[in-house]
Amino acid sequence: MEALFKEKLSGIDAEGNEKEYCLSDFGGQTLVLYFYPKDSTPGCTKEACAFRDNLARISPQAQVVGVSTDSIARHQRFREQQQLNFPLLSDPEHILIESPVFAVWKEKSMCGRKYFGIERSTFIIKNGQIVKEWRKVKVAGHADQILDCLKEFQ
Repeated sequence: MEALFKEKLSGIDAEGNEKEYCLSDFGGQTLVLYFYPKDSTPGCTKEACAFRDNLARISPQAQVVGVSTDSIARHQRFREQQQLNFPLLSDPEHILIESPVFAVWKEKSMCGRKYFGIERSTFIIKNGQIVKEWRKVKVAGHADQILDCLKEFQ
């Protein structure tokens, strides 16, 4: 996992500035790392807005970071449209997405058509270790699940 924390990904910060990130950049902070399928889709927008709306409650305990395969330009538009206040990372090469640690690239099915995509997942990372994970996340109530979990780690 340590080597994975040193992998560089392009991203945007909370102000929309392009920046390169490593997970190790978030060092001593507890990290809420969430993977989502695609910017500006209904479920992903609801999830991002839930993080945005709860960031004041989450940020004293953890840093929120979103990851998808979307480009920096798409991330910037998504951030501006939804007034997102946390970093978004772009992982088109699937460095984190397909890593054995996270393994969120899964076969999916819609209307009988099979394809591969990101399984909506969230990980809480503390001191470089995953302390909690959610797979196949249901957006409704997920921010509250995270807040409850963060309380346990204080």
